[in-house]
Amino acid sequence: NITNPETKKTQKTKIKNVLETPSNRFLARQNILVKSAIIETESEQIAGRWYSTDQVALGTEVFAQNCAVCHGTSAEGTVEDWRQRLDDGSFPPPPLNGSAHAWHHPTPMLLQVINNGGEAFGGKMPPFEDVLEDSEKLAAIAFFQSFWTDEIYAQWEQMGGNN
Repeated sequence: NITNPETKKTQKTKIKNVLETPSNRFLARQNILVKSAIIETESEQIAGRWYSTDQVALGTEVFAQNCAVCHGTSAEGTVEDWRQRLDDGSFPPPPLNGSAHAWHHPTPMLLQVINNGGEAFGGKMPPFEDVLEDSEKLAAIAFFQSFWTDEIYAQWEQMGGNN
């Protein structure tokens, strides 16, 4: 629970670490968004995760309206092999539920793909920078991360997570 003093202390330490590490302006901006999401959230924090139940609830709506058609309703993907190029040479949208590679990328990279689209990575995802609010982007991430096992989430944190 976010009102627990120890949880607040841990969150503040994580936030401090997030803000002190990036030198790239873009990454710093994305990290500030993550900090804002953590601080402004007053709903129940999900144990061991950066997001709240309210963020997952909002993310459920955002994902359904903007992402599910390509990534599947539960972020499970829509093709059998997301690594196999399509006939046009592009990659299909990957699953985001922890069964593919989204957990290899820290939050700032996930936000970069959401903002700029997937073309730079061989996909056809359109940019959502001017479509979604920053809080909606983070909520969509919270939604698909809610499908990740604790093991996958821990590996994501070890690989950079919110840094």
